[in-house]
Parts: sequence; structure tokens; C-alpha cells
Amino acid sequence: MPKLSDETNVAMPIRNMVSIIIAVAVATWAYFGIIERLNKLETDITLMSSDLEKNTEFRIKWPRGEMGSLPADAEQFMLIEHLAGQLEKLAKNIETGKAPYDQQQKLTLDFYKQRIEKLEEQIDKLKDKVVNGKH
Repeated sequence: MPKLSDETNVAMPIRNMVSIIIAVAVATWAYFGIIERLNKLETDITLMSSDLEKNTEFRIKWPRGEMGSLPADAEQFMLIEHLAGQLEKLAKNIETGKAPYDQQQKLTLDFYKQRIEKLEEQIDKLKDKVVNGKH
């Protein structure tokens, strides 16, 4: 058996050597393509899991009011409070006899009755909007 050393000559056709070089280049390119694809998928999974955690937190906390509320909700709550305050003032004025008088100094109970009914309707509509989530 012949001895092999770093000076041993190997006779190979150039066509085979080019084929081997091309095969190594294609294998290297494919390997790095697969690694790149795996890295991209891993990054996508990390981002999706982060989004999923945020979505879960939002889904749980938003209905409880722990993450704030919409400006429209705040506006409706302010209107409800204002209308309830007006209703209380009108009821108190009627009870204490400080209701406005017409020109003949007669109590205009019909005015108050209509006003109170209108305020109650507005309060009910706003409450329904808030409960149903319509803005």
C-alpha cells in the first residue's frame, strides 16, 4: 500500500474538480438559506407571542376599565351626571316651592313635568348607549 503524505499527487479530471466545487458552493448556499429561514421564523414567533400576551392583557383589562376608557364614554358619563344634577335641582325646587312662576305668579307645574320627563328620557337613552357600548 502506498504511503500518503502532504506531497502525494492526485490525478483528477478538471471536470470532476469543478463539479465538487459547485456542489460545495450549492450546499453552503442552501445551508445558509435554511439558517436564515429558521431565524426569520423564530423572530416571527417571538413577535407573535408578544402580541398575543398584549392582546390577552387588553382583552381582560379593557372591559374592567383598568386600561382607561374611550373619550366618548367619558363624555357620556359627564352628560349623565349633568342631567342627573339638573333633575335633582328641579325636584328640589318643586319640593321647596321655589319653582318659577309665570306672569300671573302661578306655578307652572306643566313646565316642570315636561322638563323632568325630557331629562329622564335623555338619561335613559344615555344609560342604554353606555350599557350597549354604542357611541
